[in-house]
Amino acid sequence: MKRFVILAHDWPTPHYDFLLEAEGCLKAWRLATPPLPHTDQHVEAGSDHRLVYLDYEGPVSGGRGTVTRWDHGTYTGQLAPPPLTLQLAGARLRGLVRLEPQAGSTWRLPWQPHPADAPVA
Repeated sequence: MKRFVILAHDWPTPHYDFLLEAEGCLKAWRLATPPLPHTDQHVEAGSDHRLVYLDYEGPVSGGRGTVTRWDHGTYTGQLAPPPLTLQLAGARLRGLVRLEPQAGSTWRLPWQPHPADAPVA
């Protein structure tokens, strides 16, 4: 199974990076807040990240703040073609996530938790 991580990143303003392992890199989306049950966020696609961020916490090179791991786990699903429908099995998040492209680099991210799994606060 492929891995995912959600990093809390404090630069340039606090946000969360949703990173999905794919094709030797991490596909990235920027979230203003972490995904919460039954929410529907608009998120920004970002540039690919290095795989090291799957396990990394600490300072980011170039003076770009620090990252801490908010959640991590595995996912199933395909990253092409959009929309992306993924089943997450994380420490906090378990359930179905869809990434639906919108205008420009904006994507819609609705999250539906698995009925048997209440997310951990």
